[in-house]
Amino acid sequence: MNQSLGYVQEILSAHTEDSKVGMHIYNMISDGNYESGEQFVRDLSVGESHYLNRVLQDAIAYSNQEQDEERSRHLNEIYELLFV
Repeated sequence: MNQSLGYVQEILSAHTEDSKVGMHIYNMISDGNYESGEQFVRDLSVGESHYLNRVLQDAIAYSNQEQDEERSRHLNEIYELLFV
């Protein structure tokens, strides 16, 4: 699995119980065997993209606060692909 998607999946694991969209995206990553973030993002619906946008904004902010530059960089890679 792509390392950036691994981080996204880890973040989404906290959103699977309270959100059907979060659970669906989590399962997409688990089942999808995506080789790149681009492939994954292309499979998202508009609603899923908006949901992931919100989740990633918070996760990136937290990673920056914790000075986890690697996690922030990988999450930002997917975040930037969402609306390109």
